Amino acid sequence: MHTEYHRIPLTADIVRGALELERTERGVLPHRLPAHARSRCDDGQLAMAEAQPSGVRLAFRSRATAIEIDAVRTKRVYVGVPPRPDGVYDLVVDGRLTAQCSVTGGDVLTIDMTAGTVRTRRGPAGTVRFADLPAGLKNIEIWLPHNETTELVALRTDAPVEPGSARDRRVWLHHGSSISHGSNAEHPTGTWPALAAALGGVELINLGMSGSALLDPFTARTMRDTPADLISVKIGINVVNADLMRLRAFGPAVHGFLDTIRDGHPDAPLLVASAIYCPIHEDTPGPGAFDAHALSAGEVRFRATGDPAERAAGKLTLGVVREELARIVEQRATEDRRLYYLDGRDLYGENDFGELPLPDALHPDPATHRRIGERFAKRIFAAGGPFSER
Repeated sequence: MHTEYHRIPLTADIVRGALELERTERGVLPHRLPAHARSRCDDGQLAMAEAQPSGVRLAFRSRATAIEIDAVRTKRVYVGVPPRPDGVYDLVVDGRLTAQCSVTGGDVLTIDMTAGTVRTRRGPAGTVRFADLPAGLKNIEIWLPHNETTELVALRTDAPVEPGSARDRRVWLHHGSSISHGSNAEHPTGTWPALAAALGGVELINLGMSGSALLDPFTARTMRDTPADLISVKIGINVVNADLMRLRAFGPAVHGFLDTIRDGHPDAPLLVASAIYCPIHEDTPGPGAFDAHALSAGEVRFRATGDPAERAAGKLTLGVVREELARIVEQRATEDRRLYYLDGRDLYGENDFGELPLPDALHPDPATHRRIGERFAKRIFAAGGPFSER
């Protein structure tokens, strides 16, 4: 039986969680940093991370029972490492995960970590199709793959749509590292921020960016200028494993980052969270590096290459960062009554590592993402927490 589809414009009313939609020759590319922020840094890792649509979803109300999305993915292939799983599209109907699908075709990015080279091969768009949705008017969200750059070419439904009703929910703006981005999560609603947002009943804007939670001023200005009711920043692992600054620079950089956010959000609850437990960097500075022995065996693992003795010269470890963050928040909180601190080990600590070790020594697995998300919601969104409804 032939299905008659309506082509739905891909606008900001439909594409949620992105801060900018770039019109390309093939369609629409969601960005999690706007152009003025992207122009302030030409780092390739940041460019890849911000264009991966973690937390970005198509959201609308409709009686549709069939939906099609044409999209061009960018799939990363690492030389000498087993293929990464395909990115996943999550279909959420009235708040319930209903179906999942992946797209074929697309561009391929081949990365040789040993040689330090990257090759790109362009490919065709693929189509994701969800069918047999329940009849009647419903809230529909399609979460885009959190770890694959996704150019949206077309959205088609077999019934008209209207923008979703989530605009009446509080907006939670979060910034963090690859763990907030969703590294090692199996699907987009399985990242810890997405899980916490669902439990907290809030609208998520996820600025978790792999390798890029580095207290960049352009990220702080982006957060300053983004409408939000609740704000959190998770600081620690990237400033340690990138080894970009010493303790003397770290404290003022944190103050400056928070000052900039407060310029645009003087009264919003603002949570500063430190890193989860990560043995390789608890007491050992960066830089972090790939474990060459593991790579030779086809596995991705990370290690710390610094010397613990270098802490005396101001090198950062997770322990040092946590102490400094707690001190800064305590100092500022005397004048900023809606500023809060969360020790990341309350979300995932040493005992958790014994039960659920980090598979690559750095990133949580899917079960750990769930644990972190549930604990964050319980501590932060629940009654009495910093983000509770008062």
